[in-house]
Amino acid sequence: MKSMRDIESWLALGMIDGLGDESIRRLLVAFGNPGEILSANIASLERVVKKKVAHNIVQGADEKRIAATLEWLKDPANSIVTLADSHYPALLLNIPDPPPLLYLKGKPELLNSPALAIVGSRNATPQGLANAEAFAEAASNAGLCIASGMASGVDAAAHRGGLRGGAASIAVVGTGLDLVYPASNRELAHELAEKGMLISEFPLGTPAIASNFPRRNRIISGMSRGCLVVEAALRSGSLITARQSLEQGREVFAIPGSIHSPLSKGCHALIKEGAKLVESADDILDELAEELKGLEGLEGLERGRAAGGAAHDVDEDEPQGGEPLLRHLGHDITNIDTLCVRSGLTIETVSAMLLAFELDGVVASLPGGRYQRLR
Repeated sequence: MKSMRDIESWLALGMIDGLGDESIRRLLVAFGNPGEILSANIASLERVVKKKVAHNIVQGADEKRIAATLEWLKDPANSIVTLADSHYPALLLNIPDPPPLLYLKGKPELLNSPALAIVGSRNATPQGLANAEAFAEAASNAGLCIASGMASGVDAAAHRGGLRGGAASIAVVGTGLDLVYPASNRELAHELAEKGMLISEFPLGTPAIASNFPRRNRIISGMSRGCLVVEAALRSGSLITARQSLEQGREVFAIPGSIHSPLSKGCHALIKEGAKLVESADDILDELAEELKGLEGLEGLERGRAAGGAAHDVDEDEPQGGEPLLRHLGHDITNIDTLCVRSGLTIETVSAMLLAFELDGVVASLPGGRYQRLR
């Protein structure tokens, strides 16, 4: 168990201006531990890092920030884990740039649970959100903790599904753990802290800086056995996570969609590059079964095919029962004018039918007068 002096040294090292993860790892190799690094002279430090960084190390970190973090650590829900700790995530040690220090809030025992990363668009369609929740819940019930980034859209839906399942969920965030971003996920963050876990490599007080979010993606993929992309545009940050998963030797999965949807383009690109096309959670569990064999808590997976089948079979002759408008709508996103042309019905009639379908949970309305059929 780390002493208070060790904890302070690790915190101070992580707060030195200009000192990045790679330099910290080089310093640890050269000096052995943070205490030795912080007490080293400039000449010794300059053999490993640049002169300015060496001066910053000698000058030391902000004592007020360290004191505030030590106060934060008094809460039993809060903790830190370092490269020197035996419970540092084993999979994360094998990536090229593991973070030297992780701030944790929630259940630290989840750190080494077998995990599945689920990521996707912040502006997902209703069907994409439903798929993310369904896949996450099924995988969680099968023993896979769901890892994502607590962004709006697919990330949040994946966390909700994971928390409903048996293996909970982990959020890797791009701010300090004393902040919640986006603010709309405050309730979700509290639930994750209570039932799952929040992780950050960034010190307390770190605001939402754009460059930090791509950085945290390597942790999401690095802690996971595989990565599922639900919906993603071609320039989506989710593709960064997926490609980092490939570089880290993880399995990558993607849910296909309409050839006309911009949010399917990223998934289709991944499939072309070798990602596994999946239609249900069982496709993922089957692919990972050999790798997960024998891991604690995963003996005899209870698949629950109905729960995991976010893409149920649809009879080619449906819809039945006098609902021809659903056939004209199909499963692509469609606007109301197109539906009027296809059906031959007036805009008033189509609008009334769509409202009824929306109230029944069969159809979802999207911005711009567009509609999407829900499975």
